[in-house]
Amino acid sequence: MNIDNTASQMRKGVLEFCILSVIKQGEAYPSDIIDKMRTANLNILEGTLYPLLTRLKNAEFLTYRWIESNSGPPRKYFSLTEKGGAFYKELEATWNELANAVKALSDAEQEHTAEQELSAEQDQLLNNNPESLQD
Repeated sequence: MNIDNTASQMRKGVLEFCILSVIKQGEAYPSDIIDKMRTANLNILEGTLYPLLTRLKNAEFLTYRWIESNSGPPRKYFSLTEKGGAFYKELEATWNELANAVKALSDAEQEHTAEQELSAEQDQLLNNNPESLQD
């Protein structure tokens, strides 16, 4: 199994949430969204971002406005709509539930492994020093 493919699929599953998280902080130009996501080690290409922005806009989660630029054509800045804010809260709750469930499973596995290691250490001590059983 390819870890890169699995990691990529995991990232794809949370891209909308991450994009909305960036835009929730304030109006955002697509290149700003890409930069903020890169800073968080979530690389996204324009070819991936723009269709997601369009889908979120068509679902009425985002709106945009054109702002004149000193260095070229006007720029499209995106912001959350009220509906988008409500959707963001739902995604956030879902993400927190999922993250907590994964953490609980991971913690349980770590506890189980630690118990096994402790038991193995105790067995080894007893095998190396049987007198320790006598009180």
